Amino acid sequence: MATFGEYAASLLRSGLGRRDFLRATAALGGAAATTGLTAGTATAAVPREVLQPGKGPIHGRHYLPSTPDQVRWGYVPSIGSDPVLRMRSGETVTVDTVSHEGILEDQGRDPVGYFAGHGVRRTSVLDDAVAIARDYDRTARNFDVDGPHVVTGPIFVTGAAPGDVLKVEMLSMLPRVPYGVVSSRHGKGALPRLAGGGVPAGITIDEIMPPVGTDGRATGDPERYGNVSVFTPIRGRRGVMGKVSFPLNPFMGLMGVAFVEATVPTAAELNSIPPTLGGGNIDINLLGERSTFYLPVFADGALFHVGDPHFAMGNGEVALTALEGSLRAIFRLTVCKKGSGDAPSVAFGYPFAETPDAWVPIGLSDPDGSQNGQGNDLNIAMRRAVVNALDFLETDQGLDRAVAYAYLSAAADFEVSQVVDRTTGVHGVIRKADFA
Repeated sequence: MATFGEYAASLLRSGLGRRDFLRATAALGGAAATTGLTAGTATAAVPREVLQPGKGPIHGRHYLPSTPDQVRWGYVPSIGSDPVLRMRSGETVTVDTVSHEGILEDQGRDPVGYFAGHGVRRTSVLDDAVAIARDYDRTARNFDVDGPHVVTGPIFVTGAAPGDVLKVEMLSMLPRVPYGVVSSRHGKGALPRLAGGGVPAGITIDEIMPPVGTDGRATGDPERYGNVSVFTPIRGRRGVMGKVSFPLNPFMGLMGVAFVEATVPTAAELNSIPPTLGGGNIDINLLGERSTFYLPVFADGALFHVGDPHFAMGNGEVALTALEGSLRAIFRLTVCKKGSGDAPSVAFGYPFAETPDAWVPIGLSDPDGSQNGQGNDLNIAMRRAVVNALDFLETDQGLDRAVAYAYLSAAADFEVSQVVDRTTGVHGVIRKADFA
């Protein structure tokens, strides 16, 4: 999580006025005043209270809550979807995102009851999560077919048109609650039982997770499926699972633009699980504060949407989910035109990312998602990430392609983003310092 100084700097960089800046930092619980912190002190800034919708620091130029009529549950917007917010290029927006964990059908679709079972008081359960679980009726829910994600948006960005790039800057990622959930579900994850009861190559039936003997999907009742959810409290800015703990790294798992046309909101090609050329459920853990995500635009206004907030995730996301938890995020959305030099050349045809320290080319095993079948070959994702890296180094950095290929082999890292989203992902990490 960001230090207080980094958080303050990000707010100032986002173009907020002094009044909004002071209001936002005050809502962090008086961290600087009560603990003697000054800008640059290496202590994470954490809100002192649960960030209920409309409460606490709301400091983007625009604010977008996740109300039942402003989200899609399990699906992403299509080209031509009606926006829930309009904003100009270069403006900032604060989005209260809602995690799906705790509201899903296998958890009772009752976040108050589910989290009470883990000692969470009603006042610490998000009101928007309760409202979505109770009141969402835009589409009928089918737990076995729908994606799990609560997708907020879309946002229409004035001036964005097909052929452009939408530049998404992550200015702030604040946990809204002091707890999260990691889930493993039958038939999913890195060690799944295959459809029809088959066993994936390389493991035995006894190594499937969750164990085959606990698989209750035949009952047809999601609450009896035998899925496993691990409640994880946040203590000392770390996730705690019994005797093991780990640092938080908040980031959005799903950020995208409208990519396909569809006649119904539950069309298979709109399912929120597989990432596509429009981004979506990209699950790259480098996309936290101070990172930038570039998305090719396919629709007027881009129709940006966001969901799947994470508190932490390891590369691979092997169990199925990250440490899922609701975030209050600030984004700056900027339209980049071809020839402007404002976006990497690769980004006009494929998602691309960068951090302050690295460029991040991306490869997907099946970039059109659920259209025309579904492929999950990690080798394909790897090849595309390498090709995108080569194109970037040759076109944007001026390297001879053979030299670029050698450099990638000698000095760059290619990491598995995730293996659980139907479409698998690989991303490269190219150090900017090597080009100084």
